[in-house]
Amino acid sequence: MSAVEVNFDGLVGPTHNYGGLAYGNLASMNNLGDASNPRAAVLQGLGKMRALMQLGLTQGVLPPHERPSVKTLRAFGFTGSDAQVIESAWCVSPKLVINCASASSMWTANAATVSPSADTADSKVHFTPANLGSMFHRAIEPNFTGHLLRRIFRDKTHFCHHHPIPYGGRMGDEGAANHGRLATEHGAQGIELFVYGHSAFGEKRDDLTFQARQAIEASQGIAANHQLNQAHTVYLQQSAKAIDAGAFHNDVVAVSNGTALFYHEDAFENKNAALDALASGCQKLGFEPVCIEVPADQVSLDTAITTYLFNSQLITLPGGEMALILPTETLENEHTSRYVSDCISSNSPIAAAHYFDLKQSMKNGGGPACLRLRVVVTEDEIASLGNTCLMTKQRLSALEAWATRHYRDRLMPEDLRDPELLVEANTALDTLTGILGLGSIYDFQL
Repeated sequence: MSAVEVNFDGLVGPTHNYGGLAYGNLASMNNLGDASNPRAAVLQGLGKMRALMQLGLTQGVLPPHERPSVKTLRAFGFTGSDAQVIESAWCVSPKLVINCASASSMWTANAATVSPSADTADSKVHFTPANLGSMFHRAIEPNFTGHLLRRIFRDKTHFCHHHPIPYGGRMGDEGAANHGRLATEHGAQGIELFVYGHSAFGEKRDDLTFQARQAIEASQGIAANHQLNQAHTVYLQQSAKAIDAGAFHNDVVAVSNGTALFYHEDAFENKNAALDALASGCQKLGFEPVCIEVPADQVSLDTAITTYLFNSQLITLPGGEMALILPTETLENEHTSRYVSDCISSNSPIAAAHYFDLKQSMKNGGGPACLRLRVVVTEDEIASLGNTCLMTKQRLSALEAWATRHYRDRLMPEDLRDPELLVEANTALDTLTGILGLGSIYDFQL
């Protein structure tokens, strides 16, 4: 059945800041305490959306979560008005307030794992919000993410929603950042690719600075809930070397689209066996995977991670050719820019590269791929969404004007205690729900 891939990009929230919360994310850690520009951040994201629409792609958008999360702060015993809650919490623990004000929901690659109807036994699109249990500032996201996805993808004849995988210990699930798919076309049955870092019940490795976040048991649970054919489901282990170098999610060292897997030489543990398993799975559906391996002697693992070569969007254009959507950091580095140019001029299926300034997101460790949740939908499935959260030229222009009007152009982590910021953020979100046709979705609106 004919289908399209819709990229649902996350809108950057008004509290976008550099709080350095993501341990293992080198960009986030290295830019701790810098001044951010929320207005520039959201406009950069919208600029990428506009460009992809001009390339002929269908574009969606997901709104920010309500931040600061006063509800979370109240769960820690802080009382009074919202402003009093934030002020008293700041006096006790500024770090708690910074965590509760994170704009990390902008990286919707971590929002959920999505399986298209072509792959599921009941022929519905399945959604499982990520539990994000590895980081406190993200662990407060899943409930609202599930609520939001159910509001947008509400037709039960087409969509099935699951609860997040239960979290405890090391049972982490980081969503689509560790999930991919290979298929001859978007609407065809495909191979679902789950990349994990460890077993939730295995021992931690004392020789590593950074630990894995994705448990194989969580991935297996999602595959079962999504009613996937196990013969068409492949589990690959991300290499400990990549994780310890700062590849906190697999999408920092690999990305897939169509029949192609674009990955770094050091992306996977037991690489040859992993690729054999992938090839075997694809052969069961009658096609061979196109494996595009980037050698370490051309692009080092450290360079790949700092430039986010693989945290690109690998997309299929309306004409059938593939293109990379890359951050400008990749163009500015001689090794990655040369590799991309050589790749395009070779016989690879990647025919073009488009570069975007996403520096506000990149400084917090999120590139083009982090900013989008891929949802493959048929014509009937997308029609059931109505006008909710799908982008048009008019809606995009309205969002650009909205961000310019409501967002600050400078924010320091200590500004998160400002009660006026909460008022500004809630005013912006209240207006946003009208632009996106969502109705009342936030706690302060109810």
